[in-house]
Amino acid sequence: RCESTHDDYKHSDDEKKQLLKITSDALEHFRSELAGPAGSAARAYLAKRGLSETVIRDFGLGWSRNEWDGLLKHLRQKGHSPALLEKAGLVVKRSEGEGYYDRFRGRIIFPIRDISGNVIAFGGRVMDDSLPKYLNSPETPLYSKSNVLYCLDAAKDPARKTGYFVIVEGYLDALACHQYGAQNAV
Repeated sequence: RCESTHDDYKHSDDEKKQLLKITSDALEHFRSELAGPAGSAARAYLAKRGLSETVIRDFGLGWSRNEWDGLLKHLRQKGHSPALLEKAGLVVKRSEGEGYYDRFRGRIIFPIRDISGNVIAFGGRVMDDSLPKYLNSPETPLYSKSNVLYCLDAAKDPARKTGYFVIVEGYLDALACHQYGAQNAV
């Protein structure tokens, strides 16, 4: 019995490593898309919202094209299985027929990190009036929304020095705080 419990833990550790590799590869893809020609409108939007290139780079913002399977194809080429991509919250199983499609399409991407700085989930924001305005990763083995604050990994040390956190409503609010010196914002 103990052996099987140990194997379960080993399996979950292996799975966690695989999921962290997937979210890391997804972040690399989203960042590349933002930096490339496809991300020009998103870069302009972020500049209009007042975010500096430094904050965009340091917080790893990205872009997802408005395609049904761009990320799926990219991550499959890197050897990741669609089932694990679904478990990571990046793709959705089609309700009819076979296959999967990208969860985040046509959105600015905000990587959500754990307290150690590992990317565990994503938030996506449209640049127009389409709904939903924000779309977040679902609960996954890596991500539990009620246990994570956006920017906590970056804000923990400044908050220790000041003795408090500044809590704001959204991703862009938190990033603006960090940009203008309130680095204890979450």
